Amino acid sequence: MADFGRELLACAVDGTGGGADGPDPLRHVADLPPRPGRVRDWPRWADPDVVRAFLDRGIEAPWSHQVAAADLAHDGRHVVVSTGTASGKSLAYQLPILTTLKADRRARVLYLSPTKALGHDQLRNAVALTEAVPLPDVAPCSYDGDSPTDVRRFARERSRWIFSNPDMIHLSLLRNHARWAMFLRNLRYVVIDECHYYRGIFGSNVAMVLRRLLRLCVRYSPDASMPTVIFASATTAAPGQTASELIGQTVVEVFEDGSPQGARTVALWEPPLLDDLVGENGAPVRRSAGAEAASVMADLVAEGARMLTFVRSRRGAELTALGARARLEEIAPDLADRVASYRAGYLAEDRRVLERALTDGELRGLATTNALELGVDIAGLDAVVLAGFPGTVTSFWQQAGRSGRRGQSALIVLIARDDPLDTYLVHHPAALLDRPIERVVIDPTNPYVLGPQLLCAAAELPLTDVEVRMWDAESVADALVDDGLLRRRAGGYFPAPGIDPHPAVDIRGSMGGQIAILEAGTGRMLGSTGAGQAPASVHPGAVYLHQGESYLVDSLDFEDGVAFVHAADPGYTTTARELTDIAVTGEGERKTFGPVTVGLVPVSVTNTVIGYLRRQLSGEVIDFVELDMPTRTLDTTAVMCTITPETLQHNGLDLLHLPGALHAAEHAAIGLLPLVASCDRGDIGGVSTAVGPVQGLPTIFVYDGYPGGAGFADRGYRKLTTWWTATADAIEACECPAGCPSCVQSPKCGNGNDPLDKAGAVRVLRLVLNEIAGRSL
Repeated sequence: MADFGRELLACAVDGTGGGADGPDPLRHVADLPPRPGRVRDWPRWADPDVVRAFLDRGIEAPWSHQVAAADLAHDGRHVVVSTGTASGKSLAYQLPILTTLKADRRARVLYLSPTKALGHDQLRNAVALTEAVPLPDVAPCSYDGDSPTDVRRFARERSRWIFSNPDMIHLSLLRNHARWAMFLRNLRYVVIDECHYYRGIFGSNVAMVLRRLLRLCVRYSPDASMPTVIFASATTAAPGQTASELIGQTVVEVFEDGSPQGARTVALWEPPLLDDLVGENGAPVRRSAGAEAASVMADLVAEGARMLTFVRSRRGAELTALGARARLEEIAPDLADRVASYRAGYLAEDRRVLERALTDGELRGLATTNALELGVDIAGLDAVVLAGFPGTVTSFWQQAGRSGRRGQSALIVLIARDDPLDTYLVHHPAALLDRPIERVVIDPTNPYVLGPQLLCAAAELPLTDVEVRMWDAESVADALVDDGLLRRRAGGYFPAPGIDPHPAVDIRGSMGGQIAILEAGTGRMLGSTGAGQAPASVHPGAVYLHQGESYLVDSLDFEDGVAFVHAADPGYTTTARELTDIAVTGEGERKTFGPVTVGLVPVSVTNTVIGYLRRQLSGEVIDFVELDMPTRTLDTTAVMCTITPETLQHNGLDLLHLPGALHAAEHAAIGLLPLVASCDRGDIGGVSTAVGPVQGLPTIFVYDGYPGGAGFADRGYRKLTTWWTATADAIEACECPAGCPSCVQSPKCGNGNDPLDKAGAVRVLRLVLNEIAGRSL
């Protein structure tokens, strides 16, 4: 069964000039065997008409995990089913839901997903099922940002099964809960699909949104009961614990996957270093993962494969699709228009057209962001290419699982980016293919999350002392009282008059509001970005890409919340450069091991974008352009490591090379933190200094990029040995002589990646690991 995947892989390698005619890009190839399915009888409680509807859809018997989860949900137990992609998690909640909707004509159901594409796909399935049962009075309906006003009214007044997302629940349903009284009173099930997606600040906010929802359900319920919550998740570590953190209630986990799986060939691919190009400070340049992925995509499509190519950014999706089409014009011109891009930000109707075209075979390949990672049931794909590790092992398997979705064999290719984590994984395949999945990290007690969420909860329904204690929010509530935003009364906490906190809370975590990106001259809105990200992404002179068209940013106005751009094709990309300083603001948690102290400490980080690099599309640097941008301050949490100068000198690190060694170790550690925490490199930052803020000692900091912290630094501190061992291994695995973006260079470095000492970084990391070896943090 793996032969098909191997055949496709051979075509891809030949197409890029690898193997006999050039450097072999393959670092590891694994053939994963097929897995047989385990079926169970339909539950006795399941309504016969509902079972017949599934039988008519070709489902003769449910898988074991579907029955286990459905039984728990039917018994009123909160449950999370955590199994692989295409394992049929939907049936696990559809079976008890449809049975309940048929038995109780007042019953209501709420389905929540993190993306509109997934929600619309599940809505189509629900409509088909309710027609097949039949359940004409259920009227499944969407309630999201794409829904017209009349559809939203219909959803509220008539639908018994609503498909929405946490954003709409926060901004609309909870804010106007009195208008939803009938729905909340009769809400029997809440489905939280792809719950592993809710991590970091977004996940922490969603946890509070769900708790606010459940408290209102109790308020409106005639017997003060809450609905049963059913979670669906990719395979993660401790799914029950994660789901419990999201709702503050005990959740039972079902994780033994009973579905069959076809054979898969997994290839780990590292693009070659380019002989004719040099990057910053003379570092070698590796062929970009996007360019490599575009070439591989074209070769696989030309070979007859139907496929997806996942990339890390919206810009990358556009460029990869353009690159694949250009190569197809050379090798298979009749297929050039059978490849397109897909990403968040497209109009809803455009996304639906692309989904249908790939499903029907009109398109042979889509270059996509993770907008197609979650749940949209596109069957029969032969291959998935990942242009760069997607940040977590969970996401890797979610994206990989889009191929072979009906049990056939498939090819999965991970193409490494110029990134330390990617380098580590392609050279240490067991870390990707054999290791336990990382733990989803959220922190609902972060005061920067909890404060605004408490205000929203109090505006919906006065907070009781019991609720404030249950949410571990006493100090935050007292601070809101001191600020005049809450008022303490005998019955609990009440909002100050005239407060409407909901619109100011962006649950996806952008800081300081949104910046609208407008086309100069026409005023047409092209998109938006968070104010916190704007200095680095839409600064004056930045290249902004929208639906295949490139624009140059003319101006950025924080006061008006607007960036103006004009259409242009400059033939280069831009990367912001930043200067960062840090101060430790509290004791935190620290442990000393001889000359080494490691800790988890509160810090204040000041950051200024000072300019940007212009790079040719090949990656070669053109020049650096200075900018005058405002300084931002971030109060957050950091992992800190201090080392005495004497110990560093004793280990061969003289004072002249020390800044470069610390700097290189910091860069690589930032790149490897996602190995142990479910974060993206963009979620974190770092600072290193030979004369640090704690007793003047040489220090490395890695900090969360969100106010108050998002839990990533905490996870890194608890797993520091695993994290820094992998960091040192990644640096040593890189073939470059003195440091490059695959090991110690950073695309965000405010110092232009100077100084950097690759060998010194390994010495620093090994020194720290030797000092803390065998000891508990």
